[in-house]
Amino acid sequence: MKGMNADQLCGLLAEPSRLRTYSAVVLGATTPEQVAGSTGLAAPEVVKALQRLIKGGLVNASTTGLSTDETVFKDAVRGSRSEWVPLDPDPARDNVLKSFIRYERLTHFPTFPEKLRIVLEYLVQSFEPGLTYPESEVNEILNRWHPDHAALRRELIDARLLTRTNSIYSRTD
Repeated sequence: MKGMNADQLCGLLAEPSRLRTYSAVVLGATTPEQVAGSTGLAAPEVVKALQRLIKGGLVNASTTGLSTDETVFKDAVRGSRSEWVPLDPDPARDNVLKSFIRYERLTHFPTFPEKLRIVLEYLVQSFEPGLTYPESEVNEILNRWHPDHAALRRELIDARLLTRTNSIYSRTD
């Protein structure tokens, strides 16, 4: 199937019987009977899985038997890459951010201070300049980025990107 995205691809293979059926065809099974023999699935289960995989475009059925076209995986990945929106106009900073931020979440803390600074400068944009925030609201905002909001809050204070006075926080200019 042309134009399949990664979500659709994963959805087709999310059911264990479909994944086993697809795997058997990739490994050379060309008939439903061969698929059933190599997967241990019952014939009706194989037929149902094959119908869904054929309809979804992952398995082809022809007079020579069942086959697959594994390029759908590359196409799905390539298609999802085009959706990337740079997080920073500077390509070097964007590359750093791409390494640590996925789906609007901080995956892990950078160990190099320069990279940590770039990530913190990006995350602090979650706070409006000139506004003050109680600690509970700061924690809520930072928890959207990473479950260890206390460490993230401490890093932002240490980097002087946020200030704290009597548990009231504000973004520095």
